[in-house]
Amino acid sequence: MGKYFGTDGFRGEANIGLNVTHAYKIGRFLGYYYGQRQKKLAHIVIGKDTRLSGYMFEYALVSGLMASGAKTYLLHVAPTPCVSFNILHQGYDCGIMISASHNPYYDNGIKIMDEKGHKISAELEQLLEEYIDAKEDTLPYATKNAIGKTIDFSIGRSHYLKHLQSLNTHPYNGLRIGIDCANGAASTLARPLFEQLGAEVFVIHNKPNGTNINRNCGSTHTNILQSFVKDNGLDAGFAYDGDADRCFAVDNNGRLVNGDLILYLCGIYMKEKGTLKNDTVVSTMISNIGLGMALEKHGIKLVQTDVGDKYVSECMVANHYCLGGEQTGHIIYGDYASTGDGLLTSLMIMNILAEKGKPFHELLADIRIYPQLSINVPVTDKKQAHEDTDLMKAVHNITETLGNEGRVIVRESGTEPLLRLMVEAKNDSICQDCINQLMNVLTAKGYVI
Repeated sequence: MGKYFGTDGFRGEANIGLNVTHAYKIGRFLGYYYGQRQKKLAHIVIGKDTRLSGYMFEYALVSGLMASGAKTYLLHVAPTPCVSFNILHQGYDCGIMISASHNPYYDNGIKIMDEKGHKISAELEQLLEEYIDAKEDTLPYATKNAIGKTIDFSIGRSHYLKHLQSLNTHPYNGLRIGIDCANGAASTLARPLFEQLGAEVFVIHNKPNGTNINRNCGSTHTNILQSFVKDNGLDAGFAYDGDADRCFAVDNNGRLVNGDLILYLCGIYMKEKGTLKNDTVVSTMISNIGLGMALEKHGIKLVQTDVGDKYVSECMVANHYCLGGEQTGHIIYGDYASTGDGLLTSLMIMNILAEKGKPFHELLADIRIYPQLSINVPVTDKKQAHEDTDLMKAVHNITETLGNEGRVIVRESGTEPLLRLMVEAKNDSICQDCINQLMNVLTAKGYVI
């Protein structure tokens, strides 16, 4: 990770950690890098979620891109996977998504994707950071008829929607579903996607006002959708985050179906269909140990990466795997998309429900999920705290005690000043005791804010 770019782009509080000058410079550099540097006209597509600051960053990026001679296409409010899809199908040099994902409205971020729809390389991120911090702007400005252009490309959202609908395998007639759009980028797309495929759709939190994105709704606050599904007797529910690149599901009993359970459900289904390449699923190190055990019973291998959908994607591409994701709901279907896609995840689950004709909860009956407790701890210095000798000793002792019946992971957040603590064990009481031990060390050493 660099000075500005973490595992999910450049993120910070709007006009504090991430300001309009940063956005302008990113536009300037990308316009030059993909255009004048390569002696061609750069074509770049931009999407954003529904945050108040989205327009501000969009216009700053466009100013920088045009000043460097790029031709920019605006999707306006659109999910991150919509940007990725249009990069691939329209032949753009790169794409930019303005979003801070599941964070509150006052945060924002700039995610950049390359010509294959994947997150840009660490090398390009470093070049961007060097330009942002440079005291002088040495890049040439476009002049006269070489100044860039901006095109309204809202039709790109329709292209994306039609692509998703083309992946439907069974009619959804008779299925009743609830959808929580998090007042974010999926707010105008989710209902038509599933209604046009025959489902009866009930949508909540689809009225964004600039400040209500992710507020007590969406994938970070699923309790409302869980109650909604159960109280209304629905067959399933789906909750997205602000930019709709991830999804949590809810079964017919109101039980939360996280990314691990989704990978299990889709993994064994794809294995049955003969479409799971190399009989392998990719997840991260914090996926529940029960996932690997359950997949193994079906002859499926689980490969784990560092935390971050970026690393999952890199592993999938390098090894030609077609299914991977995170417990947090970033699920990548490599045959159809190059990034996590919440709407696509919903569609894949709906295909399974429509074909199997069984209640959702029955399809998950054979996987045992170990109790898992995770907390985020704001700290004064996440690197120093993470490498503290006493904390490392506590982690070692807990690991020895748990043996094969659990594990502990302590890691730095890639986007925030936090340590993330996670413990899995036979029961909730053991999980809580282990977390308390870690917190006692961090508190005693003065790291906890």
